[in-house]
Amino acid sequence: MCGIVGLFGKSPAITESLGAHLAEMLVQLGDRGPDSAGVAVYRDPAPAGSCKVSLFAADPAVDWAAVAAGLPRDVVRRFALEDMKGSHALGHTRMATESRVTTQASHPFSTGLDLCLVHNGSLSNHNALRRELRREGVEFQTDNDTEVAAGYLTWRLREGDSIEVALEGCLRDLDGFYTFAVGTADGFSVLRDPIACKPAVLAETDDWVAMASEYRAIAVLPGAEDAVVWEPAPARVYSWALEPV
Repeated sequence: MCGIVGLFGKSPAITESLGAHLAEMLVQLGDRGPDSAGVAVYRDPAPAGSCKVSLFAADPAVDWAAVAAGLPRDVVRRFALEDMKGSHALGHTRMATESRVTTQASHPFSTGLDLCLVHNGSLSNHNALRRELRREGVEFQTDNDTEVAAGYLTWRLREGDSIEVALEGCLRDLDGFYTFAVGTADGFSVLRDPIACKPAVLAETDDWVAMASEYRAIAVLPGAEDAVVWEPAPARVYSWALEPV
């Protein structure tokens, strides 16, 4: 039931207001996941030899009732998403059908220096795969199946695969049903499992590429009425890369 969105900017008309456009998309999917929301925005790359980090303080006194009441629109306002510029971004609205409403299960999941993933669906072999990945040196912070998918992709990239090849590996090694939207420092990708029971829509114009669980999240983008719109095929990787600087 969760909702996912992704937006890849191809012109300054979008990248200069990327956060505002993503915010509108995310709010449209609030009904698919009113329990929590999260975003990842790619902007201002760290210089060579440096990296960016995010810090989280686990406060046992957190008011989870207040967290549960946080709609996507509230998240957008709280973090001033409308003011953010960037090249591409992901968003997720969560329906906590299989776990508690806590930050531990919130998307996006980031398992590498620049890889983020949002997921609609469920994996059936994530516990076994988590054990295998730990033997490969991949660390996990939660028991969420989506973090395993992100960790798998991080491992494959570390081993030298391109993001396209890594995603093709998901079709072999991940059991379950899923729609993935993935961001890396170099671009944006989408994959659905071979059955493709989770909804997804892709659209593209000269200014942007967008993905969403429902078309209404894409319809709010400028020029959406002239976009090429299609349903992503099962078991096919779709990928867009940034222009070399």
